Amino acid sequence: MGHLGADWLERPEREKEERPRQAIELMNLKPTDVVADIGAGSGYFSFRIAEKVPQGRVLAVDIQPEMLAIIGKKSKEKGVKNVEPVLGAESDPKLPEGGVDVVLFVDAYHEFEYPQEMMVAIVKSLKPGGRVIQIEYRAEDPRVFIKPLHKMSEAQARLEMQSVGLRFVENVKGLPQQHLLVFEKPDPSRPTSKPAGDVPSK
Repeated sequence: MGHLGADWLERPEREKEERPRQAIELMNLKPTDVVADIGAGSGYFSFRIAEKVPQGRVLAVDIQPEMLAIIGKKSKEKGVKNVEPVLGAESDPKLPEGGVDVVLFVDAYHEFEYPQEMMVAIVKSLKPGGRVIQIEYRAEDPRVFIKPLHKMSEAQARLEMQSVGLRFVENVKGLPQQHLLVFEKPDPSRPTSKPAGDVPSK
């Protein structure tokens, strides 16, 4: 999504179509969490998440300076102090190593030019036990009228996250058109959780 489409990201009907506030509730955030919103765009999710992490912060990552300028302007207008614009690159989100509790992709991962490189950098940024939350339109559901190139199946997402060492936790149900998939960076200090099971067939 180019910066000229920022108004579309903020469309009022998005709440009905995608239920973003419900998605944020399903993320189970802690007030102190550091959350990286990858492909933050106009900050639609970033500012809503900021309300849930008053003692934490939101790193709003985008590769378009124009989008980050929009976020910076909104932060001043809203008086929000815990949303920080971060200029990322196509192969590196420029996040602090070991400094992030939760990484969020909203319809963003499938757009990555260099997904493997991005995910390797993201895993480095996660604290042990940190989570990746991937929200994508369901490729398995014919009722989701989105072009196939903008969808992902659970199986595909799980294979790609597993390839960089992330453990699948769950597919949280409840959104009308999208998966909400949760992955975790293993924490060597904690006992291994019960395996999530085999990757589902495509």
